[in-house]
Amino acid sequence: MLKIFLLLFISFFVVRNNYSQGEPDSTEVFIIENFVAPEPPYTFKLTFFTSPDCKSKVIINGKDTSDVSNTIAGTHQIEVDISKMNLQGEFIPFVIVTEDSTGNKFQSEQYEFELPKEIKLESESNFLLLCLFAGTVFLLPAPVFVDIKGEGYFSLTKEIPLLFIRSKGYQYPAGYFSVEYSYIFDAPIKNYLRVGYKHLFPIPGIEYISPGFNGFTNFNGFNGISPEVSLGLFRIANTFTLYTRYRYNAKPGETSREFHEFGLGLYSGFFAIYLN
Repeated sequence: MLKIFLLLFISFFVVRNNYSQGEPDSTEVFIIENFVAPEPPYTFKLTFFTSPDCKSKVIINGKDTSDVSNTIAGTHQIEVDISKMNLQGEFIPFVIVTEDSTGNKFQSEQYEFELPKEIKLESESNFLLLCLFAGTVFLLPAPVFVDIKGEGYFSLTKEIPLLFIRSKGYQYPAGYFSVEYSYIFDAPIKNYLRVGYKHLFPIPGIEYISPGFNGFTNFNGFNGISPEVSLGLFRIANTFTLYTRYRYNAKPGETSREFHEFGLGLYSGFFAIYLN
């Protein structure tokens, strides 16, 4: 029994040691300087060195990416024009992403740099204008073509995202819950309220693909389900994403009342409330 125990212990130690040796060591980042020049043009100046030597880039405010070193190096330096970036707050976060000679990528801890007072005043003004613009567009309904038993109808629908689930990416959440109201002109049933969930998968070539599932009611006994799929096509003003959507609507057990929707809309997480 003792021999079996010792054999198992040695085997565990060897496997664990081999596994730990297979794990690549993370890259150490040592910041030398990071500040914004106090006069126009406003430039973020960043200098750091790494161990081991590697390629590097910096991501400012979670979305603006700039290459620092495109070749393997130990010392890294960059100056980034931030005058046209949409930056809010007194301290702006940034992270450094490195890639070593074997292709392993690592992301540093989050750092911050302070905005000069002049930029803070300008960014606050720009942020207010952006809020007014986003709020106006946010209230616009989306046009939809509705097919009911081969007959075409025009519809306006307004989806309001309520709660978002965070993802590892910067552009989009993992998914969101929403409420939606639709009005179908000249249709036998005109009013619909939907509550549902959409999940977002970023894909190359376009922005994302988003399957979703909703429950709906017409407030008068016609209740059903409406699975859907959306394609995020491209971004507008770095705030909205134009998408196209197909949705199938039916009451379980009554396929004779099913109908189809084809629509365009604008997605935005500008007024997002996150669950975590």
